[in-house]
Amino acid sequence: QVMLQESGGGSVQAGGSLRLSCALSGYNYDSGCLAWFRQVPGKEREAVAGIYGYGTTKYYSDSAKDRFTISQDNDKNIIYLQLNSLKPEDTAMYYCAAGSYRSWYGLWQGKSDFDYWGQGTQVTVSS
Repeated sequence: QVMLQESGGGSVQAGGSLRLSCALSGYNYDSGCLAWFRQVPGKEREAVAGIYGYGTTKYYSDSAKDRFTISQDNDKNIIYLQLNSLKPEDTAMYYCAAGSYRSWYGLWQGKSDFDYWGQGTQVTVSS
C-alpha cells in the first residue's frame, strides 16, 4: 500500500515562494511516476508537475514552467515542489499522487489516472 502525506502549504503574498513536501511510503521507484496536482473548488484537478522513475524525466504544465520545480529525495522518500514567483491564480489545494508508467503517459495527455493520492495541502497567494 502506497501512502502519501503532503506538507508545506501556507499563505504568502504574490511573488513569494513555498516548498511543498510529500512523504512517501510503500512506493516503487523502478516503474513509478509521482506528480503534483492542484484543484480549486468548482474546477477540475490540474496537473502541475510530474517525475518518472528515479527522477531523470520530468513534466511541467505550461503554468508551472520556469516557476515551479519538482524534485525527489530517493533516500528520504520525499518529493518536493518548489513554488517561486507565486501568483494569486496559483491559490489551490495541492495534492501529490503516485502511479505507474500508465499514469506517466496519461499525464502528458492531460489525464489524472493515478492510483494513490495524498490529503492535500492548501496554498493561498494574496495580491
